[in-house]
Parts: sequence; C-alpha cells; structure tokens
Amino acid sequence: MDHKKVITRFAPSPTGFLHIGGVRTALYAWLFARQNKGEFILRIEDTDKSREVEGSIQHIIDSLQWIGLDWDYGPDKPSEQFGSCLQSDRLDVYKKYAEKLIEKGMAYPDPYTNEEVTAFREAAQTEKRPFLFRNHRPETFDTWDGTQPLRFKVPEIKRYEWHDEVRGDLSAGEEMLDDIIIIKADGFPTYNFAHIVDDNEMGVTHVMRGEEFISSTPKFLSIIDALEIVRPTFATLPPIMAADGKKKLGKRDGAKDILDYDKDGYLPEAMLNFLALIGWNPGTEQELFTKDELLKSFSLDKIQRSGGAFNTNKLDWINKEYLAKMSPEAQVQYVLSALPERDADILKKLTPTILERIHTAAEIHEANEAGEYRWAFDTITYETNILQWKKDDSISDALPRLEAVRELLSETDFTNTDTIKSAIWKYAEETGKGEVLWPLRVALSGEAQSPDPFTLAYVLGKEETLLRIDAACDKIKKCV
Repeated sequence: MDHKKVITRFAPSPTGFLHIGGVRTALYAWLFARQNKGEFILRIEDTDKSREVEGSIQHIIDSLQWIGLDWDYGPDKPSEQFGSCLQSDRLDVYKKYAEKLIEKGMAYPDPYTNEEVTAFREAAQTEKRPFLFRNHRPETFDTWDGTQPLRFKVPEIKRYEWHDEVRGDLSAGEEMLDDIIIIKADGFPTYNFAHIVDDNEMGVTHVMRGEEFISSTPKFLSIIDALEIVRPTFATLPPIMAADGKKKLGKRDGAKDILDYDKDGYLPEAMLNFLALIGWNPGTEQELFTKDELLKSFSLDKIQRSGGAFNTNKLDWINKEYLAKMSPEAQVQYVLSALPERDADILKKLTPTILERIHTAAEIHEANEAGEYRWAFDTITYETNILQWKKDDSISDALPRLEAVRELLSETDFTNTDTIKSAIWKYAEETGKGEVLWPLRVALSGEAQSPDPFTLAYVLGKEETLLRIDAACDKIKKCV
C-alpha cells in the first residue's frame, strides 16, 4: 500500500456528547493532513450498538462543522471505496480479515461460556496471578460459524517496541498480550480489531490518539504483524487536564458538550484557537492564531508530552479578542442574538458598551438578568440623595448644573458620544468634572455605578435624555 500521501482520521463512537478532548484530537489530525496536502477521514466507530445514542452521528458532524473542520469522506460524504465510513456498514470487510487470521491459525472461536470464563478469572485471583485468556487456549476447536466470539491467537509472546512521534521510543512486554476477542457473537468487530482493519483499508498513515491507548499498543501491533500490514505512525496526544492541572478534565470539572460552548456564545474561531494551544506549543509568544496561521505553524514535534490545563479564563480572553476583531455589524448581530427580547435600535447603540465588559453571549444574558442594562430599556427609579456629589454640601448644588447641561444638550446633535461630550466638556472642566458629570450620570441611569454619561445619553437618545434630566431636576426641587 502506498503510504506517501498523508492520511489521518478522526474515529469517534456515537455514544453521546462530543468531549473537548475528542475535538482536539480531530483538530490535530485535520491540521496535519491539510498542511501536508493529504486526506482527513471522519469514521464512525459504531460497533457497540448497545451504547449508541440516537442522533449522535449528526451531532458529531454538527460539532466538527461548527469548529470549522471539513473531511474528504465520512458519513455525510460517502466514498466510492469506503462507503459511509460507518463501521456497521463494513461487517463483510472485518469478516474477510478475520478469515485470513483463521486460515493462518491465528484466530479461533471462543468455546467457553460466561460462567467458565468467570471461574478462570476467580481462580487466577485466588492464586494472585493475572488472568490471561491465552493460558486457557483450547487445544482443538470447531470451525467458526459466526455465532461464537472469535478470538485472536497471539502468535508470539514477546516484548514490542515502537516509535511515537510525541513520546519517542516506547515498549511494553508480554504481560500486555492476550487472546482478545476480535469479532463478537453478534457479528460486530471489537474496537481492537476494527480500527486496525479500517486504518489499513483506508491507508491511514498517522494515528492521533490519547495516552490511554499506549498500554494496548502491543495488542494492536500483534494483530498488525499477524495480518502482515504496514504499521501507521503513532502520535500520542497529551491529556486535557482540569484547571488545577491535577487530573483529567471531566464533567465535574466543567467539561461540556462542544456545542454547549456555541450556545454560550463562544466563537468557533476562538474555540479552534484555544484547543490548538492545549498541548501544542508554537515556540513563540503568539497566542492568537487564525486557521491559516495554525496550518502554517502546527507540527507534531511541538506537541507536548505533559497534559495541558483547560483554562476557562484563557478561553474567555481569546473569545473577547475575537469579538473585538469582528466588524461593527457582526458585533451588533452577536449582541442582538443574545438579547432577542430587547429593543434592537437601543441594542445597536449599546453594543460597544456591552462588549467592553463581557466575554460571551452567556455573560450578556446574565448581566441583563442582573439588571445591568435596565437603565437603557426600563423606567428608572432611584433615591434622590444619590444625585448629590460627594464634595457638595447640599443636593440643591446639583440643580443649576443639571439645568445648564440640559440647555447645552438641547442644542446638541446626538450623532455619537463625541458630539455629546464636546457639548458639555468645557462647562464640566470649568465647573468641576465630578460636580457636573456625577449628577448627570445618576439622572440618566438611576445608578451609583454605570457607563459614562456621554454613552448613556447617546444610547437613550436626545428626547429620553432631556426627559430624565428634567425628572432629576424635579426630584431636587421637591427636596428643597
């Protein structure tokens, strides 16, 4: 088989949500294939029908498409040679490879009942030795009729050595070798067998995988050697750790379905950038990478051996940076989608202010629920005393200042915050910035803390701004 063209694959099982670690594996495999002008395959390993979750295949497709990955063939892009790339559609292929092993005397039907295997296991436990099925290999066996599990017969008990592009030279001894099941009684292959057959059939040259597969590699190599096929190149990826770096990221540590990040308002470009940096070090100070920049910079020799932490704060920072790079029109649409129930015209003017303080659409929603934007949409109520500047002797000191500001603003064009600021800035400098801007800001927002008064006035518009200043002046007059 010609292995000159680089071919990688992502081969998830359709058993539920797609974990961050799986998406990172797909990303690295995709990057390596694309930068080498090779092929990237999406293969669905659906041989365990008891664990399959309805809708998972489409969910996998949607997840990878959201983050911006494409593939040369997969379940939604069938190949003339490999079909839909669903393992459940390729049972004849696995049977053909299994029969090759049978012909070579390297596979046999499992003759034992579950009860007998349990007895073997308990006896090994009692004798304090590892249970190995090869120690109970039958001397003779019947022809395989497809109704019994088919076991691989380990041809040679030896130490295996192999090279890993990330971990270097690795080895494991005979304790890892056993007569494992390769075809189950239901006719479906096990993962240990099916992925080897598919990788060979599809010409996969480089296998990106998690470290949990290292211990099983001698079993894989034993089957590969028995089938007399070419070993792929292995690249073991570092685990994604929880934020504290002490354990693998799990659901209890905040790990979510990848599409939940979409619902929270993370941009796919930001997530792609973030995932690439968990376990890969570009060797520079650069932290923001476009997809094209990743394709130019990514390399297997810069993948770390040790785990990388899933730092949500860094993800938030990256997302905020990408939000800032969006066009003003795109930013407005982002905010509108987060608060569809709010007035669109006001939100358009409020967008820059909102994006200054948040990282995601979920935070916009939370801020809205907490009332941070109520000044822009709702009738405001507040205690009159907060209109008083801290250096003033009486609240009545604010009245002439508000009246003067109102006069200035009544003759002002509310085109943007700069025109509003220009109209009153000279007066504020002459009178005292705090003395003028504090009561104005409170009059417009009803809050002790809020955006600056120029932003408030611009968002509210001229008519509402003047009405709120009038209302504040009336409050003061009633107190004196």
